[in-house]
Amino acid sequence: MCLHELARSLNVLERVDASPFQRRARILQSIWREEQGIACCEHGKHPNARLLGSRLPMPWAQETLANFITTRTREVVRGEVCDSERSAGKLYGKPRIFNDLLSSQPLCFNLFGELSLDLELASFIMSALTNGRFTEVRSISFEHSPGRSNPQYTADRSAFDVFVECRTASGGRGFVGIEVKYHENLRGPAGVHKARYDEIADGMACFATEAAGALKSGPLQQIWRDHLLAGITREVDGYDEALFVMLYPADNHHVLDAVAGYRACLTDDSSFADWTLEDVIARVQAHSAQDWADRFRDRYLSFEKIDTRLGAW
Repeated sequence: MCLHELARSLNVLERVDASPFQRRARILQSIWREEQGIACCEHGKHPNARLLGSRLPMPWAQETLANFITTRTREVVRGEVCDSERSAGKLYGKPRIFNDLLSSQPLCFNLFGELSLDLELASFIMSALTNGRFTEVRSISFEHSPGRSNPQYTADRSAFDVFVECRTASGGRGFVGIEVKYHENLRGPAGVHKARYDEIADGMACFATEAAGALKSGPLQQIWRDHLLAGITREVDGYDEALFVMLYPADNHHVLDAVAGYRACLTDDSSFADWTLEDVIARVQAHSAQDWADRFRDRYLSFEKIDTRLGAW
């Protein structure tokens, strides 16, 4: 059996997957769904409905929050996503956050939900990932924007997937704004350029002049806009330190290549970093006896399951 045939057998042979990594990620999510004893989602109306192995059936997925890997994470989701008051103004993709196994929004909660309830562990991990630059984590929030469409900031609807407010090594106020990718390939047209972006970029003074065209185009523009949001949030809200992070699987070369291209546009990378999911979860596993990190790796990063299945045929 080849990868193509395995995808077909698991109801995840989709033309939108532009690379072997994307296909493997979709296959892995269908394997995880099978292991949980969850049926495929049916897409479309009978008699033309087809099964989607990387999606959970609705409304069951929303009622059970089965897309989330622990009881405590589900409680965080109930408070952050399902509570209409707390989620007001936040752009949670519904129903995708509940039923799409590949979506990066549920991944954010599956990785950072437990950490938001264990700030001591979160502080240790954040300090390790930033070489001691950011120390005590004060709070972790999701889909965070300091002011959507507010001209003081980026005058658009950009937000951080995860926002970690910290103390800095010198005792000041700092934050780490994180953009999380899993299956995404960063393809697609760039958004409308705003003059405000150039104003913020000039103030940050970390971009090469000759890189302006690349930063305004795909696939770099989304990274640039989030980085700009970090820069202007630091200025407007009076933070002493700010770091914008791209977080993604090590084998997602779409994001890896975009990050390399983005770094080439920087004259100063002190406000930008990229981390892999593998590195973050390995640090959690090394310093916590809780099994949620093992569940996270099993869900999102155990690609050896695919090789095992291919080898068994």
